[in-house]
Amino acid sequence: MKIEDYPRFTIIMRGYTFQQADAILKAMKGLEKEFAVEMTLNTTDALNQIKRLTEKYGDVIHIGAGTVRSTNDVKEAIDAGAEFLLGPHVFTQEMLDLAKQQEVLAVPAAMTPSEINEMFHSGADIVKVFPASVLSPRFFKDVQAPLGKLPLMGVGGISIDNAKDFLTNGASYLGLGSGMFNKSDLENLDSDGLAESMQKLLSSVEGVGV
Repeated sequence: MKIEDYPRFTIIMRGYTFQQADAILKAMKGLEKEFAVEMTLNTTDALNQIKRLTEKYGDVIHIGAGTVRSTNDVKEAIDAGAEFLLGPHVFTQEMLDLAKQQEVLAVPAAMTPSEINEMFHSGADIVKVFPASVLSPRFFKDVQAPLGKLPLMGVGGISIDNAKDFLTNGASYLGLGSGMFNKSDLENLDSDGLAESMQKLLSSVEGVGV
């Protein structure tokens, strides 16, 4: 996968059933260029879910793996069809090299300027700033003042209410988890309701450039 094809928003699917994940991807019809989805590896049957979702939607939706923590996780996620890999912490050089060899985007996490710099120097495609809400939107602006414009993704506490603040302060990408959808829409597999939440997010950041 090429970084220029990576959507601005990533929906983080943690603890979802296959039916719930399927309802989310159905709801993305027409919004495939706006959203990617990642299934966290600490979700029950995650690798099989990634494989099934990729077989069903992989031609039109970018599907990746989250909570990637080891070289073995990288290998298994790629084998399942993941196009990108998000982690909760920095990646080892071996993890980054393996992702690059397989042309899969590597998105390790960092929380300090030094970690961010280290990950890009080691070959990360995007760095996930986590937990973003603890650091605040201003962190993205302040850290890029000395380091220059960087492809940073805010994850952790991102919602429809604060997404615009993070983007206007220099975040290039955002990952949204439990705050993205109404709980009832997920429980009822309501794709129309899920699609409405996606549209609300897009409306909330309308006019904000990257």
